[in-house]
Amino acid sequence: MHPVFQSSRRDFTFGPWKLSAARTHIMKSAQAERLADELHMPSLPEMMFGDNILRIQHDRGFGIEFNATDALKCVNNCQGMIKVACAEEWQESRNEPEHTKEVVKPYDWTYTTDYKGTLLGDTAALKVVPTTEHINTEKLKAREQIMFFEEVLLFEDELHDHGVSSLSVKIRVMPSSFFVLLRFFLRVDGVLIRMNDTRLYHEADKAYMLREYTSRESKISSLKHVPPSLFTEPNEISQYLPIKETICEKLEFPEKMEPKPEASLETTCVKSK
Repeated sequence: MHPVFQSSRRDFTFGPWKLSAARTHIMKSAQAERLADELHMPSLPEMMFGDNILRIQHDRGFGIEFNATDALKCVNNCQGMIKVACAEEWQESRNEPEHTKEVVKPYDWTYTTDYKGTLLGDTAALKVVPTTEHINTEKLKAREQIMFFEEVLLFEDELHDHGVSSLSVKIRVMPSSFFVLLRFFLRVDGVLIRMNDTRLYHEADKAYMLREYTSRESKISSLKHVPPSLFTEPNEISQYLPIKETICEKLEFPEKMEPKPEASLETTCVKSK
């Protein structure tokens, strides 16, 4: 039985930015089936929050938002060799043939996504450019008043009680900046742990945001030196997971535009759009 989630919506103004966080109920089964068909997936995560969203929008229309539907568009809906190998290893770790049909499916049954957000803007939008500039983590460690904080769960699936796959996003706003962490966390019991983190940071006096995407992964067999109790703690286990990929980008603000609050959407995945 799924837990009951209380619906809420919170808005916060940060200079020219409107920050909105909406949390509501799990998507109903009929709606989930229709969306699964649209995405060419056999099924969606068992807890799919289709109306949950975190939106960061400038008063001139451009911005970025995070939602579950666009995140699932970045999931590989064709089975690849890595997924097959993982499924076979999972099966071998249990040595139980009845798990075969449960694991080997013609799509990425882990719902791994390299989603980095959906860009907003009609007449103009944020311009994504590579950069060598990194988010200053020391500034984030500074003791500064937190004016607004929200965490939104986008989807979660317990992989038939053999692990967890989840995507969540949280934001905190300080007097001089805001910081967002979008985290995909995957644990397949006995097989692997994977984390795809997207960090977004904006200082009020800058005409851009910094976005850092980091993908980490390790087989469970390589984590024998780590207490198993940490396997369920993303913040604790991350330091033990080797980095597989890092992408640093600037999201530059458009220079000239006409104000237009309605937004067209551009989903940002790492390897495909």
